[in-house]
Amino acid sequence: MSGNSNIWCQKIYEAKASGLILYGRALGLSHSEAEDVLQETFLALIHKEEIPKEPEYYCLRSFRNRALNYRRGLWRRLKRELESHHWFEKSSTESPHERAAMKCLAELPTEQREVIVLKIWNQHTFEEIANLFNLSPNTVAGRYRYGLQKLRVCLKGENYERLESIGEGVAIMDSPSALG
Repeated sequence: MSGNSNIWCQKIYEAKASGLILYGRALGLSHSEAEDVLQETFLALIHKEEIPKEPEYYCLRSFRNRALNYRRGLWRRLKRELESHHWFEKSSTESPHERAAMKCLAELPTEQREVIVLKIWNQHTFEEIANLFNLSPNTVAGRYRYGLQKLRVCLKGENYERLESIGEGVAIMDSPSALG
C-alpha cells in the first residue's frame, strides 16, 4: 500500500492512541502490554486492503479484541495478578487526589471500569460503547452510573469533575450545598 492510503490510519493513531493505551490499562494490561497491543492493532489496520466503513469504531473494536486475547495467556494472567496493586504506573507529578482516584478506579469491576474509561477519557457515547459490547445503551449507562457511585464512596465524598478542554480529573473538595 502507498503512504497516502494509510493517512486515515495515521489520523486515527494521532487522535486515539493515548486513549487506547488507557483503555488497555482499564482492561488489565500493563502500560507496555497496552502499547504492544496498540502496535499490533495499527499494524493490522495498515495492512487492510480497504478502509473500514467506520474506521474509529473498527480500530476500537480491533484493539479491544486484541487486548482481551492478549490477557488470556496463563503467564500474563499470573504476572498481572501479582502486580495488580500497580495497575496505574505512578508519576512524580500525581497529586494525592489523582492517586486516590486511580486506586479507586482500579478496584472497580472490569465492566464498570471499561465504560468509565471509554466514556470520560475516550469521549464515546453510551450508544457507541453499547455497540462495542453488544449491549443496550441502558445497560452501559447503568454500569457507568454504578461505577461512578462506587468511585464516590471509595473517595469518601470527594467530588470529581472533568475539565472538558483536556479531559483530566480535578478534585473539588467541598461542593456547594443546595440553596433553601
